[in-house]
Amino acid sequence: MKTRVFSALSGLLLSFSAAALVAAPGAQAATGPETVAEALKDGPVYVDPRASDQLSQADADALAKKIEDADKPVFIAVLPENAEFPADSVLPTLRTETGISGLYGVRLGDGFNAGADRGVMSGQAVRNVTDAVKATGPVDAETQLNNFVDQVLPQIRGSAPASWDTASQEGASTSALIAAGVIAVAGGAGAYTIVRRNRAKKAERERAALDKLRVVVDEDITAFGEELDRLDFHPGEPGADDTMRKDYEHSLDSYEKSKSLMASAQRPDDVRGVTEALEYGRFSLAVLAARREGAPVPERRSPCFFDPRHGPSAEDATWAPAGGTARTVPVCAADAVRLREGHDPMTRTVETADGRRPYWEAGPAYGPWAGGYFGGGILPGLLMGTMLGSMMSSPAYGSDYGAGYEGGDYSGGDFNASDFGGGDFGGGGGFDAGGGF
Repeated sequence: MKTRVFSALSGLLLSFSAAALVAAPGAQAATGPETVAEALKDGPVYVDPRASDQLSQADADALAKKIEDADKPVFIAVLPENAEFPADSVLPTLRTETGISGLYGVRLGDGFNAGADRGVMSGQAVRNVTDAVKATGPVDAETQLNNFVDQVLPQIRGSAPASWDTASQEGASTSALIAAGVIAVAGGAGAYTIVRRNRAKKAERERAALDKLRVVVDEDITAFGEELDRLDFHPGEPGADDTMRKDYEHSLDSYEKSKSLMASAQRPDDVRGVTEALEYGRFSLAVLAARREGAPVPERRSPCFFDPRHGPSAEDATWAPAGGTARTVPVCAADAVRLREGHDPMTRTVETADGRRPYWEAGPAYGPWAGGYFGGGILPGLLMGTMLGSMMSSPAYGSDYGAGYEGGDYSGGDFNASDFGGGDFGGGGGFDAGGGF
């Protein structure tokens, strides 16, 4: 990504500007949202001169390099707390002025908040990460911002904006091509042997992971089939109408689709389509049950986090894994009651080397299984701080178990002001950092 290279003339001009400011103590560098936005178009981190005591130049450069190396649209601003940057509007204003889809994090005084375009990161995921960052209490900017960036980089979709690129990237690309050519010539048959051996090892890991998943998914498919039987719906029964029959048809189609996809699965990531079909089938079944009972049709919600076999969630609840940070998760009505009464939820467990454990404490193979149930970018936030979540954020995960949650190119042009408003924005209720500003 962008390497900051200044010409001798640029350096001379900067020195002159600095000298001018020293000579005129009353002079102020241009500030305000427009200035911040222009800076963020050129690089991922901006520190207002009046907040330079919060984040040193070296720490800002290191943070920027981390973001650039990841090639993700993450924008960080460290700003003073004053009238130029109103806490209730600074984030959407920066997003509008910058004009680039991404995730924006702002350290305002001692407070912190973040917001993102929905195509880049879901509002729920942003809130979960931001709440986790704030939960540590007041910390220095370098610690807080690195904590935030470390958590969001594995989750965020899209690529860094082209405006960060420079000619140095072309040089790096050329060097990479030359190096690749040298390796190809020098490696010869030896390199081919290594590649073939690595492919064989990867295929073996995939087969072992798929075998684990097959047991779990077969249990899910069987459970869904039993739900269809218990509902005992007959298209010709008294009171049945076309909408009910359509819901039932969707449920049956999902059931058959899940069986077909699982039978043809070759890699762990193929399981994602199976659980997606089961999630849709269970929702269709819930809609059908409501229609038969004359109850309101349920809204489309994620499945119960603790066990997707519980069906669509009824509400959101606060929960924390053992030794982890609290986050908001979708739960079924029964588990919501258990949590309120101080009991453990009915958790989906799977076989591990240490016996049966909750799926989020199992191996990375269960990532695609969970990903099909909890799509739309919310899964990383739900699994943050768990064993599975940590494994899924590792560089090797995408290679062995699927590409994770990357989407298309969101580097610009798809912004809608409503994406940064209301419940989708705010990262957990404003810039409160524990005690206000």
